[in-house]
Amino acid sequence: MPIAKLLIIRLTWKRLRGVLRTLVRSDQGPKAVMFAVTLIILMFAINGLNVVNSFVGRYFMSAIENRNEAMFQKQALYYVGVFLASTVVLVFYRFTEERLGILWREQLTRRLTDAYMKDRTYYRLDSATGVANPDQRISEDVRAFTTTTLSFVLLIVNGTLTALSFSGVLWTISPQLFGVAVAYAAVGSVLTIYLGKPLIRLNYDQLDMEADFRSDLIHVRENSESIALAHREGRFKARLNKRLDALATNFRRLIRINRNLGFFTNGYNYFIQIIPALMIAPLFISGNKEFGVITQSTMAFATLVGAFSLIVTQFQSISAFTAVVARLHTLSDAIEKTQRTALCMIEVEESPDRVVYENVTIHSADWSRLLISELNMEITRGSRWLVVGKDDAPKVALFRATAGVWSCGDGRIIRPNLDDILFLPERPYIPPGTLREALLRTGMELITPDSEIMEVLEKLGLSDVVTHANGLDTNQDWDDLLSIGEQHLLSVSRIFLAKPAFVFLDRPGSALAKNQIASILDMLKEQGTGVVILSKNGESRLRYDAVLEIMPNGAWEVRRELPADGADLQDLSC
Repeated sequence: MPIAKLLIIRLTWKRLRGVLRTLVRSDQGPKAVMFAVTLIILMFAINGLNVVNSFVGRYFMSAIENRNEAMFQKQALYYVGVFLASTVVLVFYRFTEERLGILWREQLTRRLTDAYMKDRTYYRLDSATGVANPDQRISEDVRAFTTTTLSFVLLIVNGTLTALSFSGVLWTISPQLFGVAVAYAAVGSVLTIYLGKPLIRLNYDQLDMEADFRSDLIHVRENSESIALAHREGRFKARLNKRLDALATNFRRLIRINRNLGFFTNGYNYFIQIIPALMIAPLFISGNKEFGVITQSTMAFATLVGAFSLIVTQFQSISAFTAVVARLHTLSDAIEKTQRTALCMIEVEESPDRVVYENVTIHSADWSRLLISELNMEITRGSRWLVVGKDDAPKVALFRATAGVWSCGDGRIIRPNLDDILFLPERPYIPPGTLREALLRTGMELITPDSEIMEVLEKLGLSDVVTHANGLDTNQDWDDLLSIGEQHLLSVSRIFLAKPAFVFLDRPGSALAKNQIASILDMLKEQGTGVVILSKNGESRLRYDAVLEIMPNGAWEVRRELPADGADLQDLSC
């Protein structure tokens, strides 16, 4: 076997051992071990009942051959007893397997979800590593991984026990038949690997293609109004058809390989039924074996070959499982790499009452353009600042760098911790949920009185939103319920309830009128919150303590003591 393949096999087993070790050491570990031990005990019981069943069947058929009614009735009762006991054991075995499977899936999904949400990994993952569809990997691939891994482990353990149990049975019947069983399974496994090897890559690609197609369908649903207004149905139809063509072509290749593999595996399984009879029937005819031995040898041979032929019988599942393991490992590695890599090379230091930029230089995402050069300035709590410039890119980069989500630059930013500074993007984002959850920080839902919430909404003219949302505690999809302006005001409401030290507003004039922005600024001043506004429209005509103008070449200038409200600074804004 090539060294590369050996390394892959060793790496796969290493990954599996690592995942299993993590499960055992988790809070769910004791319960998982209990379920695993129960499964092994039930597995021993199943194999013992199968061996007993083979002998009961042998004596049952021999009683029929000898026309021995008393023995026939006795063995029939044994048959019923074995069947009843096997039914009970198999049901509990399946129940325990499913309980262990969901326990493992829950533990692994929680671990990946926690890592995915930690340190804004969800935001940095795609740009940092290029891993596609992490949502699908966490949901679907984890489910497939846990259920399939558990199934394979149990199949291997059960196959080992079965081989040990029935090797002796088959050897006592015919040593030659035992040798044929081992050789038949070995040759079948080698040929199956040769014929089905392409399935691993095809299954990996199929999972990604299915996820891409579903992602585009979700995008159409979430942006249906925008697509309809822009008449972009044709473009999305072409895109969806392209995705569909790709996954259908790949799936046809899968079907073709499965067809070729099916010719071999089905023939392989059919011959298992006839080989024992071909070898044992002559011994019965010559009088060296009783008739029941034929039935017993057929069962023992099929069971033993099945135990040795896991690769043949499970190769299609193994190929899909290999793809799932690879995808989950890629995701796990990508999350670890993302968390090891500092997103923002700009040093960030925390201070409660000021925002300071010390020699901050910011480049474009591809490092091809200087956006801001060696910015040095301080914003104190309670002050009101405007950031203007003909180009939006430097302003947005400064906004994101202050939030800690911009990687291209250097220098130092001193600001409050992220619990005491809020960033409102140009396009508001309100996650689905209740109005209370949309307005309050996590953990504040039970301690913030309704009267305080209603007071803020009334000041911003949003009292009707409570009625439209059927109260504070009804789940809603806010994109469908509210206009962009209402969504923006709802995001602003969160500022007055959170009471941060500073707030950065990205081009609020895109959604709000000048008088609304002026009212919000006055309310924030009363609250003692420092405000930084990235200018776009009417924001520049309001009164500020200072303005930061960013030039196209990255140079900058700070102007203080601006004219009274009503003076026009439009020449400084885009």
